[in-house]
Amino acid sequence: GPGMVMEAMPVVRAVEKAVKTISRRKGNRMKIVFFGPSGKQFTNAKAESLKKYSDVIFICGRYEGIDARVKKMFRVEEISIGPYILSGGELPAMVMIEAISRRIKGVIGDYKSIEEKRVAGSNVYTRPEVVEFKGKKYKVPKILLSGHHGRIDTWKSANKGK
Repeated sequence: GPGMVMEAMPVVRAVEKAVKTISRRKGNRMKIVFFGPSGKQFTNAKAESLKKYSDVIFICGRYEGIDARVKKMFRVEEISIGPYILSGGELPAMVMIEAISRRIKGVIGDYKSIEEKRVAGSNVYTRPEVVEFKGKKYKVPKILLSGHHGRIDTWKSANKGK
């Protein structure tokens, strides 16, 4: 193809070194992730399952990718963060680090803030109750000012994505 492919052995040596370093520690659980467009789609459920690992090694390619033999040399899970192509695996690694780490107790100030664990609307509001812009007033929906948590949750569920 027209693009560059990363050679296998430099990547293999880097992964071997990381695995060796991790293996010296007791009680560790390690996972190796290989980013690729044909990998399994990354989801919140996958992020939840990956939080149990003490160490995750991300193999990040660039341009056309990494010599496919690397996947055969290690027990990797191939993951894609979406139905699109990027020039490298650095951004997918950052996306996964964010999604996984926020599920670990103590990372987020209030663990109840994890959206999948509660009723969360796609629209959120803050003070003041009315914001004026170019002569038009934009108000917080009255139900959100009521203090009635049951009705607010019902409203949030009904207004997801709107």
